Amino acid sequence: MARRALIIVEGTRNNGPLYVQAAQRLGLHPITLSADPAQYDYLAAESIEAIRVDTGNLNTLIRECSRLGETYDIVGITSAQESVYATVAKLCRHFGLPGPNPAAVERCCDKFTQHQLLAEAGVPIPAYRLSANATEVEISAAGIGLPVVIKPAVGSGSSGVRLCRNVDEVADHTTYLLGGKHVWRSSPRILVEEFAEGPHYIAHMMGNEVFGIEASDFDHPPHFVFRQGVFPAPLTDDENGQIADVSLSSLRVLGLGWGPSCIELRWTKRGPVVIEVNPRLGGCPQHIQLAYGVDLVSEHIKLAIGDEWDLRKTRSHIAAWRSLLPERDGILDWIDGDRRAAAVSGIAEVKLNVKPKAPIVRKGDYRDSMGYVRAVSPDLARTEAILQQAVDLIDWSITPFPPEQNDGVVQ
Repeated sequence: MARRALIIVEGTRNNGPLYVQAAQRLGLHPITLSADPAQYDYLAAESIEAIRVDTGNLNTLIRECSRLGETYDIVGITSAQESVYATVAKLCRHFGLPGPNPAAVERCCDKFTQHQLLAEAGVPIPAYRLSANATEVEISAAGIGLPVVIKPAVGSGSSGVRLCRNVDEVADHTTYLLGGKHVWRSSPRILVEEFAEGPHYIAHMMGNEVFGIEASDFDHPPHFVFRQGVFPAPLTDDENGQIADVSLSSLRVLGLGWGPSCIELRWTKRGPVVIEVNPRLGGCPQHIQLAYGVDLVSEHIKLAIGDEWDLRKTRSHIAAWRSLLPERDGILDWIDGDRRAAAVSGIAEVKLNVKPKAPIVRKGDYRDSMGYVRAVSPDLARTEAILQQAVDLIDWSITPFPPEQNDGVVQ
């Protein structure tokens, strides 16, 4: 009998290893298809089968999966990466495997199209305009009113996203985006948005259900780099209900509802406003498992291979996380205290993504994180105290680059 295999297209620094490990726990043989398998350290570290293939070409992927099907029983195809998720959906459709609606995923990944559909249906979103060049960006920002958020129409991880508070910042960031420094996944199109002010929340969806809502916040503006989060969010029943209603409306409008998705919102003066809908699992499912006892990665894989998932919560704790963010660019002289932090009672995980002597060049997106700390307890105040105690034990030193070398910082 052929070995049952799960095809994983591309990976991610955080969720990628979780999908590989969950597949193995479920008795599956994970195979990663990637344009550059070497970028994922965990593949070599765990001796995971990986094949170099052009993951941007659907026909090439179909041929590779067909070839693998001669040796393995391919029972599912999935991904943790948004940029290839629509292609994964098409692969699933081609091979008759469970998966999301390809057209719905494609619409959702284009933030302009997503905004159009949500606005037409009356879902509360920030004012927005699409721009193709610097003049249009300037006109759009003036029409919406400063401050504005300027971002690529297609992208993820806050890459290329910036809060612009005046016309100079608008011009500078537009020059950055269109001047060859930003890597575009598609033809350059810039979304100019009203800056929705208020606390930030993430609704973690599974199918047509709001599984839980997370409170999160960002590091210093003008970038949107996640600093910390709490799950579940400390909300009143009314606040929870309003966020859930808006989130479910968003899924219906966009035609989603298969598998996981996550919706980012701000609680503004007019209530919850949808910032964006992501047609995939959120970036940090570990703290959800700590709080509720449900491994969303495993449950997603079950769905992808045609099994029934089990979303029953086995506990009700409060989990919190903190990202370790550098205060400057330069060479990381040393970083330590992680072992002491991990020994604190209530700390579930401490992970460092960097090693001494590594160059630190902040990009203003998810890549800035040098690591994270996760804590859990039955009580919010206790969880926050545990987290702070552990974070205080971790320290580092960064020697700034000489002036002529410090030219990699995003505007």
